[in-house]
Amino acid sequence: MKFTLLLAWRYIAHHRLKSALLVACVTLVFLLPIAVSRLVDAYGANLMARAEATPLVVGAPGSRYDLVLNALYFRGRVPAPTSRAESDAIAESGLALPIPLLARRTAGGFPLVGTSHDYFAFRDLDFVAGGSPALLGEAAVGARAANELGVGVGDTVLTDEGSLYDLTLDYPLRLRVVGVLRETGTPDDLAVLVDVKTAWIVEGIGHGHLAAEAESSDRILSRGTDEVVLGAATFEHAEITEENIDEFHFHGDAAAYPLTAIIVVPHDAKSATILKGRYRVSETAQLLATTEVIDEILGFVLRLKRFFDANAVLVAMATALFLVLLVMLSVRVRQREIETLEKIGCARLTVAKILGTELVLVVGTGLALSLGLGLLAARLFARSYGFF
Repeated sequence: MKFTLLLAWRYIAHHRLKSALLVACVTLVFLLPIAVSRLVDAYGANLMARAEATPLVVGAPGSRYDLVLNALYFRGRVPAPTSRAESDAIAESGLALPIPLLARRTAGGFPLVGTSHDYFAFRDLDFVAGGSPALLGEAAVGARAANELGVGVGDTVLTDEGSLYDLTLDYPLRLRVVGVLRETGTPDDLAVLVDVKTAWIVEGIGHGHLAAEAESSDRILSRGTDEVVLGAATFEHAEITEENIDEFHFHGDAAAYPLTAIIVVPHDAKSATILKGRYRVSETAQLLATTEVIDEILGFVLRLKRFFDANAVLVAMATALFLVLLVMLSVRVRQREIETLEKIGCARLTVAKILGTELVLVVGTGLALSLGLGLLAARLFARSYGFF
């Protein structure tokens, strides 16, 4: 056995280029199926774990998938907004705890999530520094977002302006970082969390103005004994501070302020059943069991995975036939070498073992590389999207 392995290894080491090309072929054939399989498994397990931890979600009528994915991951299409009145109604029913979410803006390129203090307790979020936001303009940053932005407690993060053609956008708001979350391997690691009132200010529903006594006279159109008329150059504050926080105010009906979703935490099973019955006949909102929606999404993903699996089987069969053909050609090319081995006393079975060992070493190395690279690629891709 050692003699066979030694000769096989000597041949592979001598023909490095040929061996490397064969290993590369085997690696590339199995790399994609392994990566896709691992990624789908991680994707499914992560989605289901997040869904099981989030019992019910309420939002405006529309796409069930957009609503659930936005509520769980703060990604994808932004669902049609529901209202603060819906959250207040759930609280007043005494059946569940509503946790408001407003996630349709970004800060530093990461999702800006307006919510309440209950969210931190609900997700069991812990802090490596600081604490949860309590005042307007304060933010808690997820572990990975803080690392990539290079910020900590006491630093600031600027909200993103978004599209030039979105006329509802206000001036960017500079947020004060008051807490950095401990890494959890969930989408919260990639989020900038603020109080929902701060999110409404970013939306332009609430704002503050410069004091009329500003020294810049080009913003003052006229000055009377009882009033000062400011021109269009007046602009909103870019940062909420202790000096100007009292100047910030909101416009419109508070009950109509937008939310992208409401996480509903029923007090017990009976309360959950009552809520489901009420929302089944509601025309203004929908209540979804997140696990049911995620099951549907995973069903689509698994059907697509079956296509990749079938394709991988066909490619693997073609590769196996190619290797068989290559071995047959190699035997013919190496006929003189084989005859020499037989003349020095090697039996035909021993020669076959040498050739077989060469093939096993090449294929085994290719499979090992494809497994390692596939798992690494799946992990890097999944981590970039918050699956790990």
